[in-house]
Amino acid sequence: MTGWLDLPADTGFGLGNLPYGVFSTAGTRPRTGVAIGGSVLDLHGVTGDDAHATGSLNAFMARGPEAWGALRSDLTEWLTDAAHRERVEPHLVPQGEVTMHLPVEVADYVDFYSSRHHAENLGRMFRPDSAALTPNWKHLPIGYHGRSGTVRVSGTPVVRPSGQRKAPTDDAPTFGPSQRLDIEAEVGFVVGTPSDLGRPVPLGAFPEHVFGVCLVNDWSARDLQSWEYVPLGPFLGKSFLTSVSPWVVPLAALDEARVAPPARDPKPLPYLDDTGSEPWGLDIAIEVHLNGELISCPPFDLMYWTPAQQLAHMTVNGASLRTGDLYASGTVSGPRPDQRGSFIELSWGGEEPLRLADGSTRTFLEDGDVVTLTATAPGAGGRRISLGEVTGRIEPASAR
Repeated sequence: MTGWLDLPADTGFGLGNLPYGVFSTAGTRPRTGVAIGGSVLDLHGVTGDDAHATGSLNAFMARGPEAWGALRSDLTEWLTDAAHRERVEPHLVPQGEVTMHLPVEVADYVDFYSSRHHAENLGRMFRPDSAALTPNWKHLPIGYHGRSGTVRVSGTPVVRPSGQRKAPTDDAPTFGPSQRLDIEAEVGFVVGTPSDLGRPVPLGAFPEHVFGVCLVNDWSARDLQSWEYVPLGPFLGKSFLTSVSPWVVPLAALDEARVAPPARDPKPLPYLDDTGSEPWGLDIAIEVHLNGELISCPPFDLMYWTPAQQLAHMTVNGASLRTGDLYASGTVSGPRPDQRGSFIELSWGGEEPLRLADGSTRTFLEDGDVVTLTATAPGAGGRRISLGEVTGRIEPASAR
């Protein structure tokens, strides 16, 4: 399926993808667009629907799955049937001429910890004389509530955070810029349809509530985090910035990427048991680049807990969903050293510096470093679809 557009054969933004974002051009207000090849289709311009002129996907997402499916069907027809070309083509804008904005107004933000390889790696580092996994890890998706107000779009500078840190050998904590600034390569899920307070969302209702998928870099100050997290978990070591990709890939675009998750032992409790149901593991291939060099390829298909299970657990106590809620998978890591999704793993806590092609090394991030996450997934007809990218450049700590 190529339609009347002259799309490159290897484009990740083909007709099988059609991701949504919010863009502007010089002198115009932010509005909703759809990526197609090297262009952005101005949805407000082509439809006249004011929901696409709000500068956020929220108004459209709140309409629910029927509206999502109807627009996707319309877009496919408009971009394939030459009868629509005269009306549609004037609303295509080259991607090089647009500025991308945060695609959603983020309501709540939750981050999970669902990669077994990541959790075991950290357990071996920090609890070498104990079991790598905590006793609850294989029974529920562990997570924490983050700060929605510091979720920002790709390209936002990463100002090195300052705070308290205390090394095990120090007598007392000190204050200053983080010396162990890190990344977390993750996949995010954007909620479109809300739910009622007091009513859990079951596993099977996942596609009724989740609109789409984006890339997430949950920047982490490991030294701040290690001092503050007992007993209540992450706080200032995480809340300074979370970066997301500008494009939200509709769940419908990922049908070909669905795979069975890894075997679980013990069997999850009934509300998390997806045995015999449609699988929501996803075959997403992530790449981590440091200053342009590929350093890691975390595989999302190995995640122990699926996004459907994460949503079910997040609401099983009756917590309600809101349009614009964002929840992230947690760091994605695989069994090989070149599949680790964080520098704390890539350098094994700083003990084994990562050697780069130019001969330099890294344990954690230095000022001026640029980290870019990209990802692709299988699409229809053997093509791959792109989740875009999320990039951040490390800037020096602000003066107090």
